[in-house]
Amino acid sequence: MSGQSGLMDRRRFLGVCSAVGLGQTLLPGVLFGMAAQAQTAGGSASGQRAGMDAHAMPKISPEMIDAAAAIAGVTLTADQKAMMLEGLTKQRDSVAVIRTMKIPNSVAPAFVFDPAPAGMKLDTERKPMRMSGTPDVSAFGLDWGLAGAIDAKTGRYAGDHSREDGYAFGTVRELAELLKTRKLTSVALTKIYLERLKKYDPRLHFVITLTEERALAQAAAADKEIAAGKYRGPLHGIPWGAKDLLAVKGYRTTWGAGGFEEQTFDYDATVVKRLDEAGAVLVAKLTMGALAQGDLWFGARTRNPWNARQGSSGSSAGSASAVSAGCVGFAIGTETLGSISAPSARCGVTGLRPTFGFVPRTGAMALSWTMDKIGPICRSVEDCALVMSAIYGPDGHDRSVKDAAFNWDAEFDWKKLRVGYLNTEFEVPALAADATDVQKRGHARQIYDAKYGQAAIAGLKKMGVTLVPVAMPKGYHFGDITPVLGAEAAAAFDELTLSGRDKLLTGQKPGDWPNQFRIARLYSAVDYVQAQRARMLAIEAMEKVFAEVDVIVTPGGGAQLSGTNLTGHPAVIVPNGVRGEDAPKPESDEDGGRDNVGGPGTPVSLTFLGGLYSDARLAAFARAYQEATGFHRMYPNLD
Repeated sequence: MSGQSGLMDRRRFLGVCSAVGLGQTLLPGVLFGMAAQAQTAGGSASGQRAGMDAHAMPKISPEMIDAAAAIAGVTLTADQKAMMLEGLTKQRDSVAVIRTMKIPNSVAPAFVFDPAPAGMKLDTERKPMRMSGTPDVSAFGLDWGLAGAIDAKTGRYAGDHSREDGYAFGTVRELAELLKTRKLTSVALTKIYLERLKKYDPRLHFVITLTEERALAQAAAADKEIAAGKYRGPLHGIPWGAKDLLAVKGYRTTWGAGGFEEQTFDYDATVVKRLDEAGAVLVAKLTMGALAQGDLWFGARTRNPWNARQGSSGSSAGSASAVSAGCVGFAIGTETLGSISAPSARCGVTGLRPTFGFVPRTGAMALSWTMDKIGPICRSVEDCALVMSAIYGPDGHDRSVKDAAFNWDAEFDWKKLRVGYLNTEFEVPALAADATDVQKRGHARQIYDAKYGQAAIAGLKKMGVTLVPVAMPKGYHFGDITPVLGAEAAAAFDELTLSGRDKLLTGQKPGDWPNQFRIARLYSAVDYVQAQRARMLAIEAMEKVFAEVDVIVTPGGGAQLSGTNLTGHPAVIVPNGVRGEDAPKPESDEDGGRDNVGGPGTPVSLTFLGGLYSDARLAAFARAYQEATGFHRMYPNLD
């Protein structure tokens, strides 16, 4: 069905729905899925793939409509169901035709999400980058931050300088100074990181593919250019790692998923091209949870360097773990709903989740076209800003990207910013009387961790910050809007579900993608649109909050995580100390278990939120806090 004929059939169907008083409320895809399941249950030799042939499916019956209507929350009379049969059959035929097209993951829908409220004016003037002053690198070549030398009470470094692998934990700003002044070569630094990747990967499982040949060639070229006075900037010669959803020509891009282990693309993602142009050295394709979910990929579960019995969280699992372990200078991650925030917090590193539409996603796996964001994971906030400066801006392909400026100024006068804090998030909720033992242990951790949040508030006040209590907008049901993510993800991997290849994914539990994709297929197009309309109300509500303050401080997690991901607002996640030996043990000691989080010797974090496209000044404020506390100088004892 195509052209004018298809248009008339759709109009006729909508007319039928209107005549029976349904408008457009009935879930349109349910019947197709039910019929496919009925056919598969009937013994079709081709399994789920038979669901793509509408002519081979059972005839739609009133009983099917009853079941579909129950899922959609609609009540129908016998006459209404009879009237709908012809239109539903034609609609199912149209769905079958679209499914035969086998649309690649790289093709975006014919609509573009824009989080900017009407009338918002963007700063498009690009100004020269202003880095912090020249760092003292006299101690480099020495080890200046062993985990064993961290004071348990203050969480601050108190060690000596005694080993040569200190380079591995340098910030980008420090390493850049060493490379620019030729006190260190890119080849030497690259070899250090390659050796560390090989040494610690068997324990932490953060590498999918080493790009050693490419890296050494890039490093040698960087050294030659720097020696010739052709310095490209602070990323020139710095080794980095890419989350393995970024296409790199000549290397596999696995998306962390079973069934995609040998997938390759004959092009580089825009972010990879831009980092190449900045002179950065790609040393590895790093792990990610399968199809950007969690820390479990087709080879193993990526581990938290602070406690290898814990997962690193995800889905930017390898990016955060490798940075934390001193195995790359910086890494690139992505976030749809927590995938930079969560692993950065778990692994004690710094993450910048940019405003939606700041960094082009061309050449990256799509999960949710209206929520996916690409950003850096580093050791310091300024590192994140330096990387962001290289990767942001329109590329002529990703239509969601705005021509907005990211003007990094390390000396920005952050004292003039209005700062709010989610005061209720710094409080510990009461424990229910019927709480389980696991919940009680989790509550004990919340009580223990609260002191870090309270210390952060005290530290900010000591810096001269006046904190204003604020709250996330009420009544906008952020959690109930998030099924749009599942619907878009199910569309992005439609063929995976229909073909039955979803059984190749490592995770097969109720919360894993195979089951979630099936559930999402029964989410109606109408309800998807309604959720997006509710999302617009949330965007307008968040705009009112950021009309009152420039920055919001929060411990992380909670309603803000789903809320700000839906509204496209930026976040900077910073380490905020390390739990002492007196910390409550994790809720579970299961190796890699979901409840095996926290515990003695693991990091805590703090999150800073900002207005849309205010990423640079947000980072400047977060940097001020980081410089005042020094928690980014801590790293795990891997030996």
